[in-house]
Amino acid sequence: MTGSPPTTPPVADVGQQGPPPPPPTQARVVAQGVSKAFGSLVAVSDVSFSIGPGITALLGPNGAGKSTLLRILCGLSAPTTGRVLVAGGDPRTSADARRQIGLVPQQDGIFERDSVRSFVRLGAVLSNVDDPTGATDAALTAVELDGPIDRPLGAFSKGMRQRAKIAAALVHNPGVLFLDEPLNGLDPKQRRSMIDLFHTLGERGKTVVVSSHVLDEVERFGSNVLVIARGRLAAQGDFRAIRALMNDQPLRFRVRCGHTRRVAAALIAGELASGVTVAEDVIELTTENAPALRARLAHVCQHYDARLHECTPLDEDLESVFRYLVA
Repeated sequence: MTGSPPTTPPVADVGQQGPPPPPPTQARVVAQGVSKAFGSLVAVSDVSFSIGPGITALLGPNGAGKSTLLRILCGLSAPTTGRVLVAGGDPRTSADARRQIGLVPQQDGIFERDSVRSFVRLGAVLSNVDDPTGATDAALTAVELDGPIDRPLGAFSKGMRQRAKIAAALVHNPGVLFLDEPLNGLDPKQRRSMIDLFHTLGERGKTVVVSSHVLDEVERFGSNVLVIARGRLAAQGDFRAIRALMNDQPLRFRVRCGHTRRVAAALIAGELASGVTVAEDVIELTTENAPALRARLAHVCQHYDARLHECTPLDEDLESVFRYLVA
């Protein structure tokens, strides 16, 4: 998967005390002790992380604080406490930092009477792009927008408007992109195209932060994730590494082999499995000791002359990570 390795340890301890460490030299986006309160409601609480080039997925359910955090990172909202750096500057006060930012908000944020072309070109003009017309054409090509793009935006589908927003975020060639639920309204073919585009941008050294609550989308963006739960940073890093740290939790496996009943009985007797269901050639089981199961399964199958075809973990995906961390 595309994206640079995380620039902080795989899992963030959000309860850690003491001053935050200095940002890594490769970090393009840094949050240090960021909180945001609206009266008595705390939407974001003491969040710290650093992100380098590549794709990072910001994962959390609706209402977790993702959009509030993105607004802070873009400089659209001031944190109640803490600080944010984008491309080395504070986006609230540094014009250089703001020039490095491209934003796709979750809300439509378009001028419905404008044409697609004029909407994207306006972004180029406001960003003082040297050749706004050429930049507009390049951005429209990147998001695969063609056809009747001189019609008003309000007359187009949600998917067309979404791609227009992505083009407007790209038109000034920013180094950092914040994309809030960017695939909403896109059909499957358009989703694949936009995910490919995000990977290409990450491979070119841009920092792409994609917010989503759709787990299968996040896995396609890349393995580096920030998990936000109830306004706090629950974990950061490669979701597989995070899942590996949860080996003290029960894990589920699918085993495809011969003599399933004998093998299942032996696994239960050896305290390697519980919660077992057996079909003709498939065992689904829960284990409290995944390393031991992996180490001894082949020997058990060999003992019963049972051909082992497959041993597949059923929990090493983002849904399992997310379910555990939120719970």
